Amino acid sequence: MKHTARTRQRGNAFIEFALAAGILLPVMMGTFQFGYTFYTYNLLESAVSNGGRYAAYRTYRCLSGQTDVNKFRLAVQNMTVYGSPAPAASPIPVVKGLKPSDIDVVFTLTATQIPTAVTVRVKSFTVDGVFGKHTFKGYPTYTVPYLGRYAPEESEP
Repeated sequence: MKHTARTRQRGNAFIEFALAAGILLPVMMGTFQFGYTFYTYNLLESAVSNGGRYAAYRTYRCLSGQTDVNKFRLAVQNMTVYGSPAPAASPIPVVKGLKPSDIDVVFTLTATQIPTAVTVRVKSFTVDGVFGKHTFKGYPTYTVPYLGRYAPEESEP
């Protein structure tokens, strides 16, 4: 049997593919994981800013007690997570796995308890990607001046 240059190189393509795949496959997996995590972060950032804008214009009736403060916070948390302050039964979150308890709503108040700003942020949320996990703690954060109506004499329904 006569060996030509072509028959001697038959196995080279497989060896080159194995070497290249060993490098390129982890690079592509890392790119996919980074892209998915970044996409989820953008969704979180959008949800947090929507919740912050909603909180900035909501009527503040929270002088009468902690119950009103909790109602205000829950409405903002629901707006952030579900896109509605009063979601229907079995709502679907805007970010898979996000819960109202993952959202923190903090008011900046004057000495006389009048709101001047509101901050909405993610307490802790883990992106469970295909190849790994990444946890966001304390971010994204959105702080906006409070521009809503201050009405402590009214009580929330």
